[in-house]
Amino acid sequence: MNTTKKSPLGRGLGALIEGVEKEVLEKKVEANLQIDINSIDGNPFQPRTRFDSQSLEELAASIRQVGIVVPLTVRETGDGRYQLIAGERRLRAARMAGLTHVPAYIRTADDTAMLEMALVENIQREDLDAIEVAITYQRLIEECSLTQEQLSDRVGKQRSTVANYLRLLRLPAEIQLGIRNRNLTMGHARTLVNIEDPAKQINVFYHIIEEDLSVRATEELVRQLQSAAAKDPARAEKKKRLNTEYEELSKQLSGLFQSEVQFRINERGRGKIVIPFADSDEMERIIGLLDKLNR
Repeated sequence: MNTTKKSPLGRGLGALIEGVEKEVLEKKVEANLQIDINSIDGNPFQPRTRFDSQSLEELAASIRQVGIVVPLTVRETGDGRYQLIAGERRLRAARMAGLTHVPAYIRTADDTAMLEMALVENIQREDLDAIEVAITYQRLIEECSLTQEQLSDRVGKQRSTVANYLRLLRLPAEIQLGIRNRNLTMGHARTLVNIEDPAKQINVFYHIIEEDLSVRATEELVRQLQSAAAKDPARAEKKKRLNTEYEELSKQLSGLFQSEVQFRINERGRGKIVIPFADSDEMERIIGLLDKLNR
């Protein structure tokens, strides 16, 4: 018996969205219908939050030359207005290019179907970072009532792949931001997930950044840490207690300086306290607080 799972990619949006009636998804007014760009409102379910300005400029330049190749997807909301379902980046670039009308497909969809269409369309893009993918998967599960198995079918990925992305959302926010800023690869992130202690995860995270560790070197480092902890449970328990104390102290100092104070400690107990600041004014404020403490 052939159990090979066929990828839904390339079979159309309707094939990706199993929970919506086929005739609803396939109902179009007209392909390439030209719609007044000012009559299109944004998608309240838009999963994408960041748009690269240079990439938008390049797309706008292309649109000025050849127009929009792939029509937008919208739904009617009444009084001659439309709501965007898919194509936020194209719409933004079209406005930058000065277009007054854009080609679009008009579909009939309720809010749940609209959300799922927007999320699935978003997840097929190639420029998403791993956290954006994970958040989109989580939204599909929670807001569209999908199981991991159903989600796997929707996006054409193995269930284990879906699970690996979802595990990234357990990482501390500091590390998630590092992934979003492309400071870490998916390989690094998957290795960090295997560390149970959040404080240790953060320490390893900064070690990766400062030493520019490869994924293989990171895996070896984590193996060494876990092996040392297994051989000396008393030492591991002491370190866990110290990490808890450092975490509490970090919270207190963060409140004092009104900045996210960080402890970076290596395996030998050496480290540093980092007080980040956003600009020179904030630096002056922190220095003033230090001066007061020193008196």
